[in-house]
Amino acid sequence: MAARTPGTHTLGVIARARGMTQLANETGLGRESLYKALSGEGNPSFATILKVIKALGLKLGAAPVAHA
Repeated sequence: MAARTPGTHTLGVIARARGMTQLANETGLGRESLYKALSGEGNPSFATILKVIKALGLKLGAAPVAHA
C-alpha cells in the first residue's frame, strides 16, 4: 500500500470539499479515478497532481533548502 503524503491528503480534502464531480469535469479525469488517486491507497502521477492543483486554483512552488 502506498503511503499517504501530507500534500496528497490535503489535496484530497480540498477536492472533496470542492466536489469531485466538478473537479473531474475541470481536469478531464474520471471522478472515481480522482477518489482513488487522492485516497490513502492512491499513488497519483505528477501530471494528475498538477491537473488537480490547477483546477483548484492553487499553485505549486519550490524553494531552496536552507543549509545549517
